[in-house]
Amino acid sequence: MQELAAHAAALTGLDQHAIFETLLQRERLGSTGVGEGIAIPHGKLPSLDRLFGFVARLEKPIDFDAIDGMPVDVLFLLLAPEGAGADHLKALARVARVLRRPGVLERLRAAHDASAIYAVLTENSEPAAA
Repeated sequence: MQELAAHAAALTGLDQHAIFETLLQRERLGSTGVGEGIAIPHGKLPSLDRLFGFVARLEKPIDFDAIDGMPVDVLFLLLAPEGAGADHLKALARVARVLRRPGVLERLRAAHDASAIYAVLTENSEPAAA
């Protein structure tokens, strides 16, 4: 989580500690490990003005206390503004739907670089809600 927070901080300019603490507080409520080697850690930060999503594919799976007990090798970090409300939940649901599509996980795990991962995640994606 600390490494994920560090990467997110570098990309957003937000405080790494604030990101880490937000994610840690959410995990204390229950694991965001949703099964099949996937975790979707998420949280809201007052300093954000829009949603941010980050994908990480781990070389070595880690224990994440997922609902199916499987270690996690695909993480999708979602950060939202404090007042995101329903947008935050819609984004979580959308990420989960994309990752559950047939073949997506296999292609994601086989992707060799960031652009290939992006292509897998955006291929045939549903349009954004207005």
